Amino acid sequence: MFTYAQTNLQLYRQLAAEGYPSAEIGAVAGAYELGLRLFPGTYRGSGKPFLAHLVGTASVLASLRVRTPVVAAGLLHAAYSHGEFGDGWRGMSGGKRAEVRRAVGEEVEDLVARYTLLEWEPRTIRELRARLDTMTAVERDVILLRLANELDDHLDLGILYLADVARRREFMQADLPAAVEMAARLGFPSLARGLSETFAEVAGADVAPGLRRGRGESFRIPFASHRPRLRVALSHLIARRPWR
Repeated sequence: MFTYAQTNLQLYRQLAAEGYPSAEIGAVAGAYELGLRLFPGTYRGSGKPFLAHLVGTASVLASLRVRTPVVAAGLLHAAYSHGEFGDGWRGMSGGKRAEVRRAVGEEVEDLVARYTLLEWEPRTIRELRARLDTMTAVERDVILLRLANELDDHLDLGILYLADVARRREFMQADLPAAVEMAARLGFPSLARGLSETFAEVAGADVAPGLRRGRGESFRIPFASHRPRLRVALSHLIARRPWR
């Protein structure tokens, strides 16, 4: 059984226990503060708070004693794919990248941007595995971010609570053994073991169908006090649309 932090306070204690200097723990805390602004009311498809997933990913990385920028990038790895920057759109832009860069620095932001651009599907996983040994140090860090993400996603049987559990489990069994291999080849046997044991647990377990949510992707629930404003804004947008 692998136990990782799921709150910022647990993560800070873990970092201190792992010997990270106070200034570096402060840098991770800065990444978390940005995460608070980017992921309000946001959840994984299972219903797990998105911030808990981000902290869990960073905790996996901290357990490997990797460099602090990589841990901080783990906390923000989904900033561009799921973060709320106030414009209503997902994806990277120059303005969003500048905002993240100001908050956490160029190195962390570069890792987050590279993670966003990383394609992770059966074909590309095979390609990544084939060229792993020739990757640059930064590219290997991005793969490590992805592997940590996969571990946190599958811990606590996370994917079994999704509506598309059959597809997720098939992907895990057919394509994610490559993740175990890559973790070992990157020099992190404990991560390889964690992935292997967690995938085996998910493969042999199930949850009551009533616990599965009616969606497979992450989602956001607007705060109740914001909903009237959203309706007003939407009505203005509709009113301003040209007639067709």
